[in-house]
Amino acid sequence: MRMKTSVALLWITGLAEAFLAIPFIGGGFVISAGYAPLGIMFVLHAITLFFCFKEYSPKFGSILGIITSALAWIPLIGWALHLLTAIVLLLSAAMSGRSARI
Repeated sequence: MRMKTSVALLWITGLAEAFLAIPFIGGGFVISAGYAPLGIMFVLHAITLFFCFKEYSPKFGSILGIITSALAWIPLIGWALHLLTAIVLLLSAAMSGRSARI
């Protein structure tokens, strides 16, 4: 059985958020790229949310990701939101992938 597009995007955005949640490395990457990764993640979360609506997948992780992308420029809050969002997205992807295979 083929994986849904929304589940694949949940995995991708979850792993990207996990990378951004690594202390100093994720923050250094965002700052060195001129905060562009936050805009890119905003767009990726919006695309993921579109596919989640289309394929009836969990939406909360993508909504949280959009909020995180908007607030992540605040140093400690950004780190905490990236970490929380990564956990929610990866759990959503794991649970969606499992139910799709049953």
